[in-house]
Amino acid sequence: MRTWRSIAWGWLALLVATVAWAAAPGAAPGATSGSARPTVVVVHVDGAISPASADYVVRGIARADSMHAAAVVLELDTPGGLSSSMRDIIKAILASNVPVIGYVAPSGARAASAGTYIMYACHVAAMAPATNIGAATPVSLTGSGSLPLPSSSSGKPSSAPAGDTEMRKVTNDAVAYIRGLAERRGRNADWAEKAVRDAVSVPAAEALKLHVIDLVAPDIPTLLVEVDGRSVETSAGTRVLHTRGAAIETVTPGVRSQFLGVIANPSVAYILLLLGLGGLVLEGMHPGGVLPGVVGAICLLLALYAFQLLPVNFAGLGLILLGVVLIVSEAFVPAYGVLGTGGVISFVIGSVILMHTGVPGYGVALPVVVGIAIAAAGVLVGIVWLAMRSHRQRVVSGREQMLGAVAEVVADFQGRGLVHVHGERWQADSPVPLQRGQQVSVTGMRGLVLDVRPLAQSKEGSQ
Repeated sequence: MRTWRSIAWGWLALLVATVAWAAAPGAAPGATSGSARPTVVVVHVDGAISPASADYVVRGIARADSMHAAAVVLELDTPGGLSSSMRDIIKAILASNVPVIGYVAPSGARAASAGTYIMYACHVAAMAPATNIGAATPVSLTGSGSLPLPSSSSGKPSSAPAGDTEMRKVTNDAVAYIRGLAERRGRNADWAEKAVRDAVSVPAAEALKLHVIDLVAPDIPTLLVEVDGRSVETSAGTRVLHTRGAAIETVTPGVRSQFLGVIANPSVAYILLLLGLGGLVLEGMHPGGVLPGVVGAICLLLALYAFQLLPVNFAGLGLILLGVVLIVSEAFVPAYGVLGTGGVISFVIGSVILMHTGVPGYGVALPVVVGIAIAAAGVLVGIVWLAMRSHRQRVVSGREQMLGAVAEVVADFQGRGLVHVHGERWQADSPVPLQRGQQVSVTGMRGLVLDVRPLAQSKEGSQ
């Protein structure tokens, strides 16, 4: 009886321990036990909002969720960026089970354009002193329409010109989007609309007065103390922030994010495109080289992958391809520099408008374009110089090359016999007798028969 009682108590103790162990991780998200410190994950975004930064932020939020962090601090310093990347970040914030604290820092930083939308999406919005937020007017992908819609005297936005329908649609969509985010977080929706329509921007202190943000904090430790105890609504329900004394863990970009950050740079993608085209051209001109073809194919595929992530103007891409074709054609078609000159002009114009979108941080650097243009012009000048030099050189093949060549008589003959010239034996006609080993000069060519004269006689005739 005592044995059965012992077994029963053992099973009961095991069951209680199992239930306690299973319930412990969910008891307090961000803290695995009563004595464990909560963890706050910090994600830094410094620069334009790009596919690389979006991938980095999304992965950082996912990591914080997997480790049951108390919160994510999204530290921003951005001039704006791509709408598609911005929306990827906002979707991740809205779907996050972990509260996301948007923080514009350090002092002197800004959350402009796309950064303003991201700040409005965050569960808590904070700024460091001497920072600013706003100027959220959308920019057309064609580079036009970058000016804000003017406001009337009543403060209401006036109607855009009839020809600017596309820009009005983009602006109204942006207004609806940011107002929806403001209403979801209980922030100033009217100011958010002004930031889109009139491109207004305010410093941290005024943003706090206008209820654009929730607080101003000089650094992250102070920020975590200030937000401790706040209740926020996440996708998992209401969460109370327990961030006082939390351990701070900074997430660094992974290999994927770093790779995207490199190839999605407009200047890098542009250079990859040129390397790819150049490699394929070299392989086509010199088949069997292998290395130029392999390198060119890899670079071209990377460039195309980068371009599908970037706001590329396809007219510019087409002009670049046309320029390369014209410059290469100059080496095969005697156009006296016309094709090459047109190619350089097409190449430069295409490079300038390739990513001339007006989006901050998204344009090919002008020094890169100038350098490539100078290199292309140098190639053209080299082709023209080689062509002119070839005209001044003596012909080394064909009928013209045989005339005046020195031959050696193979055997004595008069009339028709054999001569040795340029490593080959040819039939030859001579009006005078010739002896074996005698040097003769080729004076004419009839089909496959050479007209020859003794060398001394040929020289006298030429004098």
